[in-house]
Amino acid sequence: MKNNSFEEIGNIIRKAEKILLFPHINMDGDTLGSCAALCRALRNLGKECYILIEDHIPANLAFLDRGYCTSDQNIVEKPDLSICIDCGDADRFIRRKEKFQQSPITICIDHHGTTEFYCDYNYVDSKAAATGELIFKLLRAMDLPLDREMGGAIFAAITTDTGNFQYSNTSKETHEITAALYDTGIDSNEISVELYENNRIEKLLIKNRALNTLTTVCDGQGVIAYVTQEMLTETGALMDETEGVVEELRSISNVEVAAFLKEAEADKIKVSMRSKYKVNVADIAYSLGGGGHERAAGFTLYCSLTEAFDMITEKMTDSLGKL
Repeated sequence: MKNNSFEEIGNIIRKAEKILLFPHINMDGDTLGSCAALCRALRNLGKECYILIEDHIPANLAFLDRGYCTSDQNIVEKPDLSICIDCGDADRFIRRKEKFQQSPITICIDHHGTTEFYCDYNYVDSKAAATGELIFKLLRAMDLPLDREMGGAIFAAITTDTGNFQYSNTSKETHEITAALYDTGIDSNEISVELYENNRIEKLLIKNRALNTLTTVCDGQGVIAYVTQEMLTETGALMDETEGVVEELRSISNVEVAAFLKEAEADKIKVSMRSKYKVNVADIAYSLGGGGHERAAGFTLYCSLTEAFDMITEKMTDSLGKL
């Protein structure tokens, strides 16, 4: 299907008065930063707008919520418009799906290549480094001024989804958009400290425990590690504090593909995969019911940790064997 234009989407947004924004579960900087920037812009237009969430906000992202987020699904009884942001499909906000569909009009803004066009209006660009880039373009198309807060939220979206501008998805346009954000008066150091230097000691403890589970595949071209609920209990860490471990695995010399398995609960394993150059982890994720990007993807397996480990080992070995 064909994308709608930002102008079309902007016109729909202008006509709505009560708007709900939907980030994906297990929020990252891109989904929450994009939502926060758009929420502020829409409130500045006089809209009744909230970010509807179903899980807690990670500590390093809490600064993005300036009274925007709520888990109260009745805060807007009958929304005119629902917008999902950085969500490849409605299962990425499963507990809010029914509320999302209550709106007479739905919009999807996303940058995942595996995203289906499942809303009334869609703008999906897999070449965008972050959904934050698309929110920037939308606000520009709507001729809405960006203030310092919006600029900071979009900066957070972009820097987190590009690995602080290190990942292969980073483009010339990424830097051009980021440069324009400085015109809003953002303090990139202040934002970076909030994002990257605001960790509890428990995060370091769980990272150490997870890295101790590291197993290599195909002569070190692949690595797998995991975290269990028992490990979280022993360290006092939260699951979202394992964020970044999979990137740490990928950073190892000679590693092409990395996988990190998280035991969300018994027989429910969330898997994050990353690659450096050649392996398309989105293909692996898609084959197992997930999605993402060529170099970063994820999915959920409903089996034991041991079964999930064996399955990922097989998939990884098969992919690396084709190189």
